[in-house]
Amino acid sequence: MTREDRLIARAKKVLSRRLGEPGAVFDCPKAVRDFLVFELAEEAREVFYVIFLDSQNRVTSCEPLFVGTLDQTSVYPREVIRRCIELNAAAVIFAHNHPSGVTEPSMADRALTNSLKSALAMIDVRVLDHFIVGGAARPTSFAERGLL
Repeated sequence: MTREDRLIARAKKVLSRRLGEPGAVFDCPKAVRDFLVFELAEEAREVFYVIFLDSQNRVTSCEPLFVGTLDQTSVYPREVIRRCIELNAAAVIFAHNHPSGVTEPSMADRALTNSLKSALAMIDVRVLDHFIVGGAARPTSFAERGLL
């Protein structure tokens, strides 16, 4: 790794930390996209990530909840609900990566999002968006596509 590569890696860590620190406000899809690219774009395995927000859409926590294989991750709604309750979350933003680089939502992605949205509605937690991140491709937003 060259000196320049090390510098870029350190800069990415600092930017990621600043964008995802508690109290940061995600008020538009672009801010979320920028953060998620730093967090997920270069993962070799699928990672399901949740951004937990308070009632003012301020970040309370950003966490990878599930890690899977090259092309799938098992996500358990019970664990997502448990963590929402622990953090007193009012809303969440989901994200996961596709190591293949293809950001098109699969039928399984859509079904999972709908299942999680229904489960979280029972405890009054809003699902604001679900992003799919894939390498250098622009992350896909379910909200922008009308899939929520």
